[in-house]
Amino acid sequence: MTNPPTIRDVDRLRQLAEQGVAIWLDDLSRDRLETGTLQKLVDEDYVVGVTTNPTIFQTAVTKSSAYDAQLRMHAQRGSDADAAVHDLTTDDVRTACDLLAPVVERTGGLDGRVSIEVDPRLAHETQRTLDQARELWAEVDRPNLFVKIPGTEPGLPAITAAIADGISVNVTLIFTVDRYRNVMDAYTAGLEQRLAAGKSLDAIASVASFFVSRVDTEIDKRLETIGTEEALGLRGKAAVANARLAYQAYEQFIATDRWQRLEEAGAARQRPLWASTGVKNPDYSDTLYVTELVAPETVNTMPEKTLEAVADHGEIRGDTVHGTYDDAQQLFDRLPEVGVDLDDVGRVLEDEGVEKFVKSWVGLLGTVDATLQAGR
Repeated sequence: MTNPPTIRDVDRLRQLAEQGVAIWLDDLSRDRLETGTLQKLVDEDYVVGVTTNPTIFQTAVTKSSAYDAQLRMHAQRGSDADAAVHDLTTDDVRTACDLLAPVVERTGGLDGRVSIEVDPRLAHETQRTLDQARELWAEVDRPNLFVKIPGTEPGLPAITAAIADGISVNVTLIFTVDRYRNVMDAYTAGLEQRLAAGKSLDAIASVASFFVSRVDTEIDKRLETIGTEEALGLRGKAAVANARLAYQAYEQFIATDRWQRLEEAGAARQRPLWASTGVKNPDYSDTLYVTELVAPETVNTMPEKTLEAVADHGEIRGDTVHGTYDDAQQLFDRLPEVGVDLDDVGRVLEDEGVEKFVKSWVGLLGTVDATLQAGR
């Protein structure tokens, strides 16, 4: 087990932050809030934001007794599981938003953000996604909230409408550069609509969560099935290359006249966020998706295990993204040549991403429902 970071180890996290990488924790639970462990990460380990998802909440609620009193109250009220889960999760996120409020002030509103996700069962329903985004924004009622909306095709117009409404959005489940471009367009369209309506762009923020490790998991599986020497030699390289090409797309977009006009009107850039940065293949470095994706104006949201690994032995070598675009493109040109259908990879990853979150959410609802029934 990795030892907790020492003062010298934590210096690696400082170096990462100094390169323009915002370190966010990919985890939240009431235990973290009540025991002060989240506060400690903020105070000592350069953590400036928090992300959640259905799987994180399923783990938090089902493995802790910290929610028992609130669940008993809901049982006595006759609440259903959806209402109880909504209450539990929004309470945790609101508390985390308050904890991170000083970070908001210190960073001028750039960081100190906490994300909460719309019900993943709505990932393919535009209006219902938008309706719940509005509900979550109003319920948490904190300016440093991000509402997570999936970057599915039906999610794109919901993103635009939410931004036009003044809701800050974390776009999640992005796996391909093409879809990422669609997401940047959706964010920009929302800002344009808001500006056309005579409304201020102040305080509107967004990040685009580009998933990393799952790309290697899926493409490596296909390369191993193909089994040629050339195919096997490409394992473990696609995820980093994909993210680097996404950053290139980001730089290209913010240089456009369309974006420059919005920035002059006060718009904030939609930062790329590297998500799913916990390494799943034990043959790869456990800091791979951090140390190889260091670039200004990015967010890296890490499970605590990855955060500890970076603090303990991560090699921070400065910017590891600029200067890599040609090599990254060459790699992606080779993948179809050896037999990898990249369009299918993107479809599979998005479908599986939604399915995994739905499974976690349904499991959480089932556990809470059983607890509510037992308490009546």
